[in-house]
Amino acid sequence: MRICIYGAGAIGAWLGVELTNAGEDVTLIARGPHLEAMQKNGVKLLIDGEERIAHPRCVEDPAEAGEQDYVIIALKAHSLARIADKIKPLLGPNTAVVTGVNGIPWWYFYKLKGEFENHILESVDPGGRFWNAVGPERAIGFVVYPAAEIAEPGVIRHIEGDRYTMGEPDGRPSERTKILCAALANAGFKARVRDNIRDDIWVKLWGNLCFNPISALTHATLDKVAGEADTGNICRLMMLEAQAIGERLGASFRVSVDRRLAGGAAVGAHKTSMLQDLESGRPMEIDALVTVVQELGRLVDVPTPTLDVVLALIQQRARTAGTY
Repeated sequence: MRICIYGAGAIGAWLGVELTNAGEDVTLIARGPHLEAMQKNGVKLLIDGEERIAHPRCVEDPAEAGEQDYVIIALKAHSLARIADKIKPLLGPNTAVVTGVNGIPWWYFYKLKGEFENHILESVDPGGRFWNAVGPERAIGFVVYPAAEIAEPGVIRHIEGDRYTMGEPDGRPSERTKILCAALANAGFKARVRDNIRDDIWVKLWGNLCFNPISALTHATLDKVAGEADTGNICRLMMLEAQAIGERLGASFRVSVDRRLAGGAAVGAHKTSMLQDLESGRPMEIDALVTVVQELGRLVDVPTPTLDVVLALIQQRARTAGTY
């Protein structure tokens, strides 16, 4: 089975190591020193006190990879518009595009029954560029729970977790999700197909939409953002606003706000991805994690007063840093 991982950062390269060693035909798309190191030395994974090395095909130009069975997108959400045309050489008649990015995905309203079916979200897919270039019929929802980091170019350090969930936008069982799930399980991951992947998307987003921007604004770690009374209360208000929006769109939240907050605090003194990006001078995932929730709130006429304030502040912070 031919699997291309577009954006072989920490998570993407880790997937590449395990899938390659499990016998899949894997291509990683990356760039810069990380790509050069992987091409020269293979990809090294540091996990459970051991080193695992694999030698997947590593390229910068997708045209070198050819048509794939699955394309797993492991980029930051704001990079999708940049690759809308570049991804086309990877797409054959039956290629599935597996969206493993944070936040509300570009295909969210595809086959979502109701008045907003096939609505395009401007905050994550301006002008429907990715929707039109790729086609929502290719989309498989994919929620990434593990954490990893690039220790140095070509070297990935596992931090925690090994769980992924996936599902079709319309919730139906499909052969392509079963095959992908089996491949991930065979590579050692805990993989599961869900009949409503949007529920999983919302529960993960629930924490990210508040923990990330508040952490970037305050430079506080996750235990303090979620666990201390003042910032924890701001998180709670933002989460309640998001829950009202998600439920208006048919999503179900399987855990309570307090349990989700407690889970965030229990992670400990962890810097959120948004804070790490700010400190490194990289663009933050503001639109896919926060702006899109505001857009959805306006779409379904649910007010988001707390989220609006936090969003305005983190957008200004990013503009000041020259990354927005």
